Amino acid sequence: MDLITLFGLALALAMDAFAVALASSLSLPKLTGRHLFRLGWHFGLFQALMPVIGWLAGRLVQQWIVEVDHWIAFGLLTFIGGRMLWEALHHDGEEVRGDPTRGWTMVMLSVATSIDALAVGLTLAMLGVSIWFPALIIGLVAGILTVAGMLLGRRLGGRWGQPVEIIGGLVLIGIGLKILFEHLAG
Repeated sequence: MDLITLFGLALALAMDAFAVALASSLSLPKLTGRHLFRLGWHFGLFQALMPVIGWLAGRLVQQWIVEVDHWIAFGLLTFIGGRMLWEALHHDGEEVRGDPTRGWTMVMLSVATSIDALAVGLTLAMLGVSIWFPALIIGLVAGILTVAGMLLGRRLGGRWGQPVEIIGGLVLIGIGLKILFEHLAG
């Protein structure tokens, strides 16, 4: 696999992480270096590990994963997006909100944004491509774009507040629907 193809693949896989990071930063009262590191690290780590897991699983689980990966991603993104919408619409002026860079929310977001990378790992195994360098590049690109998405989200959220948070929740639901429809149509 040439470098241009690999970076194109990494960018495509990281787009969901970028959009989710942008939306996630909106629910934070203040964006800190810890938030950037936690989400960037976990999104990058999951994006790097999922192709390795897919590659190791190879042909044994391909049929099962292909049949349900879109439902898993759709469910997780819709749940998180719906929760963001609910929090934005039922905000009572209190500044304390959930932190999407901690706990189960972070794990669910990490899995939801990296599930496609699992399928990429399966594909690379079938093509006989070594997984280690592609996994490293995929993880690094996802981590960098996650941090960029959070920084951009913070700038937008600081200026437009609740409407942007609502849009962020809708974006997450939209990404989930897009993944679902692409897999069901294809």
